[in-house]
Amino acid sequence: METILLIEDDPFLVEIYTTKLKEAEFSVEVATDGNEGLKKMKKKSPGLLLLDIVLPGFNGWEILREIKKDNKLNNLKVIILSNLGEKEEIEKGLKLGAVKYLVKSHYTPSEVVEEIKKILK
Repeated sequence: METILLIEDDPFLVEIYTTKLKEAEFSVEVATDGNEGLKKMKKKSPGLLLLDIVLPGFNGWEILREIKKDNKLNNLKVIILSNLGEKEEIEKGLKLGAVKYLVKSHYTPSEVVEEIKKILK
């Protein structure tokens, strides 16, 4: 069973995505801020990181930079799931190593799970 680390500070979204991912038979770890997310990643590297950008502590951009610097984590697949939908932000996220950038308002939780499945195949 593949483990997904979800770094998201909105409790409502955490609940929805945790439920959907578990229904799709993924194991889910949750961090509600960037610092906690980095600690969990370094302790046990997940199969995929689902990352929000606007977070307390380290933000998503800082987390992406930390992942790039860490030899144990730099092969980690990262999907950004954010409300920031400007072209520049999407380009920045992909340039910093994300495999996909999903704007929250453009995808249902079920569609996000489908995107995760495609990337993990």
